[in-house]
Amino acid sequence: MSISAGTTLRLLRERKPLVHQITNYVVMNETANATLALGALPVMAHAREEVEEMVTLADALVLNIGTLSPHWVEAMLIAGKAANSHGVPVVFDPVGAGATRYRTDTARRILEQVKVSVLRGNQGEVATLVGVDAEVRGVESIGAGSERAELARAAARKLDLVASVTGPVDQVSDGERVLAVANGHELLASVTGTGCMSSAITGCFLAAKRDAPLEAAAEALASFGVAAEDAARGAAGPGSFHVALYDALAGLDSDTLDSRTRIS
Repeated sequence: MSISAGTTLRLLRERKPLVHQITNYVVMNETANATLALGALPVMAHAREEVEEMVTLADALVLNIGTLSPHWVEAMLIAGKAANSHGVPVVFDPVGAGATRYRTDTARRILEQVKVSVLRGNQGEVATLVGVDAEVRGVESIGAGSERAELARAAARKLDLVASVTGPVDQVSDGERVLAVANGHELLASVTGTGCMSSAITGCFLAAKRDAPLEAAAEALASFGVAAEDAARGAAGPGSFHVALYDALAGLDSDTLDSRTRIS
């Protein structure tokens, strides 16, 4: 399938897919607003008593382990299995995998029990999950012993999914092809939750293009990167950039987006 972020964005805004997100306390408001600004609909339901029912109404499910607790982990597993049963694609963000045993074990448990369509993480997180030496400090990736493109390919093959490894140049792979995404801005690293926003936006694009997860994942990162480039213009620093990022997501032009995305 061809890559066209503009076409997928147009379809997304027409359909307004519901994206169910079980995410963390730190970014819940940010990812909900980013989803809305892009043109999709967020629902932030995490109670075990309702997630199975909620996910059947959704067009995509995003799981994010940023602030872990046992009952949220169980809710993620219940929702993930229900999503698999109903053909709802799943995006998984293994925040901080490698930092503690609990995070790493939880990420592996989710990957073992839930069929994930797209794994979106930084280099250290993804390296941890495929057994490559990595350093993760807190929830930030410090380094990994494998080049990012090959890491994405290896993760995709080993875990049987699309691996989306974000960094200065994002690398997205289905185990065979690797797409490099060069859009973005350094201010993204100065605002908490932008990685989680990229996972939420990946869920939005996957909901609109579920039969092509590789292309959807790359288009999502490119679109978010273009929005970051727009938001950085005139931003005085992280605070004004953060506010402008929502405006830039809402202002993405589907007619010109393809001419601005740098996917190779």
